Amino acid sequence: MAKRDFDAAAGVHRTVQAIRLEGDRRDAVVEEIAEEVPVALVYNGVPHVVVMATPADLEDFALGFSLSEGIIAGAAELGGLEIVPEQSGYSVYLSVPKQRVADIEARRRNMTARTGCGLCGAQTIEQAMRDVPKIRSAVRSIDRAAIVAAMKRLPQMQALNAATGAVHAAGWANAQGELQFVREDVGRHNALDKLIGALVSGAVDAPTGFIVVTSRASYEMVQKTAMAGIGLLAAVSAPTALAVRLARDAGLTLAGFTRGERCVVYADGAGRLTSTQDWRA
Repeated sequence: MAKRDFDAAAGVHRTVQAIRLEGDRRDAVVEEIAEEVPVALVYNGVPHVVVMATPADLEDFALGFSLSEGIIAGAAELGGLEIVPEQSGYSVYLSVPKQRVADIEARRRNMTARTGCGLCGAQTIEQAMRDVPKIRSAVRSIDRAAIVAAMKRLPQMQALNAATGAVHAAGWANAQGELQFVREDVGRHNALDKLIGALVSGAVDAPTGFIVVTSRASYEMVQKTAMAGIGLLAAVSAPTALAVRLARDAGLTLAGFTRGERCVVYADGAGRLTSTQDWRA
């Protein structure tokens, strides 16, 4: 896959003047805030979608989005990728098989999406609620301690959030809970897409590990995790009812409120968590 060298990380946050009010105090301060810019994905010259995102790891994002949204079946279908700075954002030009562009045209979604919009303008219920594959994860069991360890490590690897306090993160850990990849973005779906792209680009055997996220577990997060073939998703906050149903249908293990030693397991029909072997989904 041909890539153009590009360093988008240089502009992911900036300083601004602000006033901090606390009690009777009024202090002039300098604050670090996260950048948010429009990123257009263009396939074979055909504009597809514009997503508001943090301008870092855009190659990972473009690849991960293309995979998790079912635009391409695998990284081998991506013939080239080029990132072009625009006046107010970035355009990412991707080369894919002609049939893929025809599929895009068939479900035309050329519109601007809100930050982290998981549906990104799907025009029909069928497009939004597409089938996801049954999980065939290589992981047979994961101890809850591994999830605790990965989630504990996650804040330490969130450099952008440490500076700004405004972004989500998605991380991948191996079955022992060793957190090895983290991606950040103002949108939780974008962070997960960036992570998926990074795993594929790094030739990581993603199904041998699991994903931890700093957000709630919406159904789109479950959908993207399942599309990546990863069998366990642990979120800091709650899932939605639809996310739970989708996780159970896909055979994905879903944990929410993963904080400290505590988590709530909403789906684990495959019995991946060693502490829920008696689970009845």
